[in-house]
Amino acid sequence: MYATTGFTYRQILDLTSLMRPFIPVKQKWNGRRMKLTIHNQIVATLAYLRNNTTQDELAERFDVSQPTISRIITRLTSVIERALADWVPTGDDLDPRNSYIVDGTLVPAWSWSDYPEDYSGKHHTTGLNLQVACDTVGRLAWISDPLPGSTHDAKAIRESNILEKGGASYVGDKGYIGLGMITPIKKKPGQIHLSERDKVFNREIHEIRYVIERAISHLKNWRILHTDYRRPHRTHPQTITAVISLHFYKLSL
Repeated sequence: MYATTGFTYRQILDLTSLMRPFIPVKQKWNGRRMKLTIHNQIVATLAYLRNNTTQDELAERFDVSQPTISRIITRLTSVIERALADWVPTGDDLDPRNSYIVDGTLVPAWSWSDYPEDYSGKHHTTGLNLQVACDTVGRLAWISDPLPGSTHDAKAIRESNILEKGGASYVGDKGYIGLGMITPIKKKPGQIHLSERDKVFNREIHEIRYVIERAISHLKNWRILHTDYRRPHRTHPQTITAVISLHFYKLSL
């Protein structure tokens, strides 16, 4: 079950207990009672989010129809988001005494022609932009709300307002230059080479930043964040938020 969902059987039971108050006791669609138990509905949803499993495959595995799986996923992603909201840190939870490494990542999706704002020129695909922060040892500390994929990292981090909290210092790549963060030094106009001192400083920044790349890699073990999202565009932000909630909850166990 762990390979399928990312949680052990006991952890799924605990998660079910947390989610149950947000799920109506009587579950009926079109006047018919649901065939799957709450536990199996949660397992199916976790399997979808963990591996981006197709709904047809889940329907076959749980012996229900594909529309039933679709309704379960739609319903329970909302429940996950609400039930685990307290586990998701906000910008106010960042310790002003600490230093944080920040980077942006794209959560890819199918090329929705009706949403050109989701196209990222940097990644040459469509999706949504997330800003991610971890501490200097790689502990995930904060993730932004999703923004259109065309949003530049500098604009995305400004809109999150975490830089305005004061106190904490932030380390980022060259995309964040000019925001008061610690960033690599760029060559000035007309400058052919950086000084040796500047090169050493940039190497130190790159050596520090590997921890955020590792934190993002661990986050994207949820394959729904790493491979193309197939459900309707309107559901994408909520699905991302639900997965972020699950990830922080899992880190707390």
